[in-house]
Amino acid sequence: MKKILLTNDDGVRAPGILAMAQALRKADFDVTILGPDTNWSASGHKKTMNKPLRISKVQLADGSWAFATDGAPSDCVALGLMGALDMEFDFIVSGINNNANIGSDVSYSGTVAAVLEAGIMGKPGFAVSVDAPEYNDGNLDYLSTASKATEIIIKLLEMPMEDQDMNVWNINLPYFPDGSYKGVQFTRLGKRYYHDFLLRREDPFGRPYFWIGGEQPTGLMEEYTDYGALKTGFVSVTPLHIDSTNYAVLEKLEKNLD
Repeated sequence: MKKILLTNDDGVRAPGILAMAQALRKADFDVTILGPDTNWSASGHKKTMNKPLRISKVQLADGSWAFATDGAPSDCVALGLMGALDMEFDFIVSGINNNANIGSDVSYSGTVAAVLEAGIMGKPGFAVSVDAPEYNDGNLDYLSTASKATEIIIKLLEMPMEDQDMNVWNINLPYFPDGSYKGVQFTRLGKRYYHDFLLRREDPFGRPYFWIGGEQPTGLMEEYTDYGALKTGFVSVTPLHIDSTNYAVLEKLEKNLD
């Protein structure tokens, strides 16, 4: 039986992680949850090195038990894979995140950071997110999302991968509680547009403070991108890599140096 370390960035008690655990267990995986004890959305790839990390045991809404830590999602993976739970794991799943993580979202996402940490440490990782309304409170119907994501994870695990390949995947699903997906597309990261603004306020002592806010992000409609797939009713599956080298620019520089 394959052993999974399951984490997220919405917090260990978020309904999405419980739904994911239930679906994976139904598929006969051995699932251990180690999640952050608070919300780490948009935290990026953080590694805590300047303070100790603590792990506690918590009970979830269905009566099952999980582990919680005061670290970030990527810390959860590092702790689990480095032996803090005295267990070994075959791969990592992160989610279900209650908003999509597409395009440049992956640079901000704690959900995605967790599986990139897994890839760095030599383990497969699968980030799972659902394209729900932007300002939802997390109380969604996750049954179809969790079931479909589990089905996709099983198929990806069956694919032959070279030892040197980083086996890390970003899975985004439209929010279709009835499961009416048009299919699954393998995609690249698309173009994300953010509509952020800065709010300046003053506290009672006249000192300024700021909120960074904004409207729901949009994106460029292109075929075979994660954004394009979601907006046309398809599940998006994107292979990720830690290598951020701009090879097009590098090639031009090399030619200019010849």
